[in-house]
Amino acid sequence: METEIKTHYNYQEVILWLENKGIELYGNHFKILETDYPIIYKLIAYFLKDEATCFQYNINLNKGILLSGPVGCGKTSLMNLMKYLTPTEHKYFVKPCRDISFEFIQDGYQIIHKYSKGKLYESEPKTICFDDLGTENNLKYYGNECNVMAEILLSRYDIFTTKKIQTHITTNLSASEIETQYGNRVRSRMRELCNLIAYDRSSIDKRK
Repeated sequence: METEIKTHYNYQEVILWLENKGIELYGNHFKILETDYPIIYKLIAYFLKDEATCFQYNINLNKGILLSGPVGCGKTSLMNLMKYLTPTEHKYFVKPCRDISFEFIQDGYQIIHKYSKGKLYESEPKTICFDDLGTENNLKYYGNECNVMAEILLSRYDIFTTKKIQTHITTNLSASEIETQYGNRVRSRMRELCNLIAYDRSSIDKRK
């Protein structure tokens, strides 16, 4: 059974704490469903850096997280909540991919630099969670079409290998859809960049 985790953390208590935090952020309707516990346990283990549990789940603490699942299953809310469990040195911010695509239309190629190598005026790259990968479109900037997120992810892979900076991603795309949209190179880099934690494809849409 999933709950038989040998760990010094009380996962049930952590889930209660997260649920209260979720109510604070999203309102009284927020609830963590028991059917989602297997996913939540993995995320808690990862973000608390609970090595023993991560080992059981085959989660590599050096990599980031790729949280995939159908629309409305709660991926974004969870990644926003997990920020509160994360030790300071692993803090990250959540950035919607659609927002990045709009910034690209406005500011062009420096946006790719901003989300990969670090902002132009900040030398250090940061840990980022790219939210809802696949909702942005291929965009034209002065007539040149660019797959902005593909370029950013390839650059993020480079800073992962050189500086160990992690990247987190949420998406409702399957692995084959990622390959279709971003190419084989991006898909194979993402395997090295992230631990895949996936909701069941039949998970309910909690927004309904």
